[in-house]
Amino acid sequence: MKKVGFLYDDIFLKHETPPGHPETKERLLSIIRNLESSSLWKSLMHIKPRPADFGDIELVHTAGYIKMVRNFGAGYLDPDTYASKDSLEAALYAAGAVIEAVERCKSGGIHNAFCAVRPPGHHAEANRAMGFCIFNNVAIGARYAQKAGYRKVFIIDFDVHHGNGTQHVFEEDDAVFYFSTHQYPHYPGTGSELEKGKGKGEGFTFNVPMEAGSGDKEYSSVYNGILPDLVRKFGPDIVFVSAGYDIHAHDPLSGIRVTNKGIRSVVSGTLSSHANVPFIFALEGGYDLTALAESVAITIEEMLKD
Repeated sequence: MKKVGFLYDDIFLKHETPPGHPETKERLLSIIRNLESSSLWKSLMHIKPRPADFGDIELVHTAGYIKMVRNFGAGYLDPDTYASKDSLEAALYAAGAVIEAVERCKSGGIHNAFCAVRPPGHHAEANRAMGFCIFNNVAIGARYAQKAGYRKVFIIDFDVHHGNGTQHVFEEDDAVFYFSTHQYPHYPGTGSELEKGKGKGEGFTFNVPMEAGSGDKEYSSVYNGILPDLVRKFGPDIVFVSAGYDIHAHDPLSGIRVTNKGIRSVVSGTLSSHANVPFIFALEGGYDLTALAESVAITIEEMLKD
């Protein structure tokens, strides 16, 4: 059984959103309750994250944006993204969890990691919040990994929404490969198959737009067919996964129809795409509480396999 780190802290529950907002603390509580009631809980290495410092955040975000967030207080950072009085601290810990996972993998303490964090991150641009996201957790972790000596980084994003922020951070970087499946057309409107990167990064962005109604068959063909060849050809030293479970058939914000069986196929295809490198999963979307909890449990089952 592989050593899998599970990074979580109650600070993530203090990121409060208004009544009716889909991105709530109940998402994490449902994940934790479900894992605690299963044998998986004792199989995980439980790791308390540390907060990222602002120097870490500046690996991705502009100084002006960081200053604005620090001084913001409470309210809407964009039409979808709410910040409460504790949201800045939660966001620092969310990015810090991914950084801590990188450090634990680097030291050999764990093979893989699952970061159960909020606020999520993949929509956050260098200079603005977007789509429930304040700081781009995976992008910050990837830049930190590069500093730590992981030369080539592969990012897989299976959230139902395209990770515009992550793509834009790395679109000119030939040492970071960004791969995304997402419902298209759908929020945020980016993610065409024509978007392949820019400059020396051209060819290192790969989008697979999925039509509404796509399900297990379509996703399995991508994650067990297209993805492994791309990963092997690129030869990464570490892989990050923006794990968005709003692809589930029961999710209220999705037109994608992946079942629990399909989630397992996506995760197993992801993990088998390249052996002997660390995989760090960071929670993104997923808004049906039962489907989310079950999907995370399936992911961890697959991560624990030898």
